[in-house]
Amino acid sequence: MSRLALIFPPNHLHRHHHFLLLFLLISARITATSSATTTTYYQRFKEAPQFYNAPACPSIDINGTNEMCSPQAVHVAMTLDAVYLRGSMAAIFSILQHSSCPQNIIFYFVASATADHHHLRYTISRSFPSLNSKYTIRLLRRVRTHLHLHSLGARLPSQLCPQLPRQPHPSMPATPLGDNSVLAAPEYCNANFTSYFTPTFWSNPTLSLAFADRKACYFNTGVMVIDLQRWREGDYTKKITEWMELQKRIRIYELGSLPPFLLVFAGKIAPVDHRWNQHGLGGDNYRGLCRDLHPGPVSLLHWSGKGKPWVRLDANRPCPLDALWAPYDLLQTPFALES
Repeated sequence: MSRLALIFPPNHLHRHHHFLLLFLLISARITATSSATTTTYYQRFKEAPQFYNAPACPSIDINGTNEMCSPQAVHVAMTLDAVYLRGSMAAIFSILQHSSCPQNIIFYFVASATADHHHLRYTISRSFPSLNSKYTIRLLRRVRTHLHLHSLGARLPSQLCPQLPRQPHPSMPATPLGDNSVLAAPEYCNANFTSYFTPTFWSNPTLSLAFADRKACYFNTGVMVIDLQRWREGDYTKKITEWMELQKRIRIYELGSLPPFLLVFAGKIAPVDHRWNQHGLGGDNYRGLCRDLHPGPVSLLHWSGKGKPWVRLDANRPCPLDALWAPYDLLQTPFALES
């Protein structure tokens, strides 16, 4: 799965209520090892401004139920770890700044069992204190391995807000999911699925028939919208994890989160305009070359790939578009700490 650094240009996070917007940022914790000890270096971040709802925003109406499951809320999930925490902080800042209703956003943060949960919670609370007052910080149950983090996209929707209403709230605007779709994302068609799956998969007609009469379209599992009600009604966590369990017994696809999602959803999702995933800004994975934007308007900038804007900025070798990420960087520099 691509590691993400996400920025929303102004006024582009719309109000989708009981839908899960899923951002996954996967990696290991940052450490420096000496011959005798292992030391973890913690970054410090500035406090972000507090953002308030526009007058037209609906209030979160709990009506005796869990505030976290209000149909007026926007659910955003992302993983946290030390290596990519700087990018996560910028993504949170960007989401809040460019949302019409930032006080209605509920973040779900997930960390591995080996992560320093106290430090992650403290960092988020210190930089975004208003989230605490709205009870919007949730560190879900620990994920034990890197492989389980990759499966998070399949497992998380079944864990959130089981009491969501069966019908959309009357004030909810139109969503990209349409009448029947479970998942929405920018999709890219005419793809070659051969490289995603092993010869064992393609040589088994029972398995390869999973793609019969379906368009060869892929999407990025790091940026997608899920209808939680439809996901549960269709038991999609089970459908995806069944393929993952088969993978444990017979290697049918290459590692990553995308193949099991393709087996279930390829050609069946609600397509979203490509402006919502201007991906590949991390640069060319082989030569580290900078990349430009895709043609057309932009609503979400996605630094997928190996190159991260903060790394290039710190090295004084930025790509031109990294300047768009820099204003959201909350890192507290050593000079600022000393002053």
